[in-house]
Amino acid sequence: MGVALGVAVLLLAAAVPEIVRGNDTRSEARSGAFNESSESAERGPYSVLGKDANNRWNGNELYGRLLQAEGSSPATPPGLDHIPAPGEMAVSPALKRVLESPEGEHLRKRLDAKVVGTIGDEGLLGPYELAFYKGVDDLSVSEGAQRVNKFGSPQDEEPMDPVLVLLVVVACAVLVMPVAIFIATAVRFGGEQRDTRLAALRLVGADIASARRMAAGETLVGALMGLVLGGWFFLLGRAFIGNVEAFRISVFPEDVTPGLWLGLLIVAGVPVTAVAVTIFALRGVAIEPLGLVRKSEQRKRRLWWRLLPPVGGAALLLPLAGSLDGGGGSVDEFRISSGVVLLLSGIVLLLPWLVERIVGRLRGGPVSWQLATRRLQLSSGNATRAVSGITVAVAGAIALQLLFSVVESSQTSDSAASRGKSYVDIYGPHTTPADTRELTDRMRRTPGVEKAHGYLQSWVEAKGVEDGVGITVGSCETLRAVARIGECRDGDSFLVRPPKSLIKERGGAPPPLKRGTPLKLDKAPGDGGKSRYAWKVPRSARTVQGIELPNGGAVDGLVVTPSVLSEKRLDTPSYQGGVLMERSTEALEALRTTVFHTDPSYTLWENADQDTVGEVRALKNAVLAASMAVLLLIAASMVVSMLEQLRERKRQLSVLVAFGTRRSTLGASVLWQTTLTVVLGIGMAVVFGLGLGWVLLRMVGDAKPDWLVFLPSAAAGAGVIALVTLISLPFLWRMMRPDGLRTE
Repeated sequence: MGVALGVAVLLLAAAVPEIVRGNDTRSEARSGAFNESSESAERGPYSVLGKDANNRWNGNELYGRLLQAEGSSPATPPGLDHIPAPGEMAVSPALKRVLESPEGEHLRKRLDAKVVGTIGDEGLLGPYELAFYKGVDDLSVSEGAQRVNKFGSPQDEEPMDPVLVLLVVVACAVLVMPVAIFIATAVRFGGEQRDTRLAALRLVGADIASARRMAAGETLVGALMGLVLGGWFFLLGRAFIGNVEAFRISVFPEDVTPGLWLGLLIVAGVPVTAVAVTIFALRGVAIEPLGLVRKSEQRKRRLWWRLLPPVGGAALLLPLAGSLDGGGGSVDEFRISSGVVLLLSGIVLLLPWLVERIVGRLRGGPVSWQLATRRLQLSSGNATRAVSGITVAVAGAIALQLLFSVVESSQTSDSAASRGKSYVDIYGPHTTPADTRELTDRMRRTPGVEKAHGYLQSWVEAKGVEDGVGITVGSCETLRAVARIGECRDGDSFLVRPPKSLIKERGGAPPPLKRGTPLKLDKAPGDGGKSRYAWKVPRSARTVQGIELPNGGAVDGLVVTPSVLSEKRLDTPSYQGGVLMERSTEALEALRTTVFHTDPSYTLWENADQDTVGEVRALKNAVLAASMAVLLLIAASMVVSMLEQLRERKRQLSVLVAFGTRRSTLGASVLWQTTLTVVLGIGMAVVFGLGLGWVLLRMVGDAKPDWLVFLPSAAAGAGVIALVTLISLPFLWRMMRPDGLRTE
């Protein structure tokens, strides 16, 4: 059973690449065409105008697209058979349930359309995804809409941030390794019953070599049965996985298919590992016809060779320090995963040695304590094997949480949070001064909003300035929120320098923009665009200091009032705004509704880099879901292991009870025995987890981690072990009955 559970989880892990590939395929099928330039698609019978309308609701991602049919037979996205008419929309089954529930009141007001259809599975990333297609009639390419003649054009994706690749590699290593340890432990269940069978085989004439081969063959048969049963468990779980949503992640059953080569590796690797572990376990056993003779005085475990793997892992990882500093560099997946596996294997190798050394020095105490320590002194192998999987999982989780804490903090800088407020940035791809003022006024009237500002921004080339110049256009009132401009009236312009705090943090400031510098605008009036450098920075521009915004950023460059420069001269001016508001779900949802009604393509975020933060959040949710599965698997293995140990000690427990030992004393001895190994195991997991996290953080560069992130993981590991021990107590009472003295 233990091997079967491990095989099921390994098959699920082998299906992860296919799940990711299926997710990418579904995403490209519905959105890939919109990544192309609208100029490459001509208006025709199949043309459709579309505009991004992605949103969020109660922390959930909401995929949305505005559609407008142009041709007589417009193309349709996957999952739809026609384009919704203006004022109508098609929604995913999960979104339909939300809209029909009392919790969906804000969302109903925001989307404000009649539901006329349901999106099919081929148009969704998962059965619980919230998605909609809304029909409109006011889209145009000049105002940011995109024209497509078909859906599903694949596009080359931008490479993932190297730090996120590091997170993925480490997550895969630390999640799969405990499962492999569990399988290696599971094949050793029932060791004493196997010893009895081997002695019987020697009694009927089998030699030692034949007995060992039979033991290996017996293990091989069990491993093959575990493979078959594990495959059945996997298929059973696969059939129901579409009904499960964990950490806002859901997948379709057809996407959960193990890759061919990974599947073959599991089919071949599990039996080979099982046989190798069995042969290794019999290395110190003399199989005789009347029983098995183990070495009466076991040789003390040696330390030197147990240090080699973690030292080798550190040697692989330490030279990579600073390789990903600043988000650059590439990730050597094989080297990092090998280093992580070698480091974590040190827990499995060092824990038996540590338990043996510490328990060997324990003397005296209550009877229950003496029973527990004496049992560990005689044989601590079973006890350490039972918790080795959980300690590796905890150490890996600590290292991952340390990485996540640094990556999230590097992407999030919100000083308003410390004051119990929330600062939200708003970005819109196209805008005009009139639209900017209208949206800003509407946001100020939104319940829960305390302050709001919005301005028009564009990036232009400048003579003699390598990186270009940012131009910000806004009213005097708006500009006072981003710079210390002092006295201001329409017609003024300013050269804004970064705040001193940001200059110190960034290690310097860019060269100041000079008055009279020619700027390259979109076009110059009256000359057909021939004179591209026809506008110069006003000589009257005053140099002022910028203000650090609550999100940790600041406006710098050229800042002007509306009459100084027409937005028609700027290339694709965008809306930039910020809102300081009370931190509550109601206020945030009301703000999202306000912005959505202005333009659904506008984006809101509470972080400096929403794309990266979104990827980090999705990856963190996936790792949490996988960690939960691994912890449950190891908990199940520990229950099986504990029951197996109690069954093997049934006669000893019955003899102790017959001699007058109280059952409560025996129960306490089992608890002490578990507590000792758990405390040592979790302590070692914390040391190795923080050490691995520190080594990995050196790759990222200068980071300020939260060194207390180990507390939840350590508590979860200890809690799982405590729960398993409590579950085993009723079976312990049963093993103390007098019928345990019977023998044949």
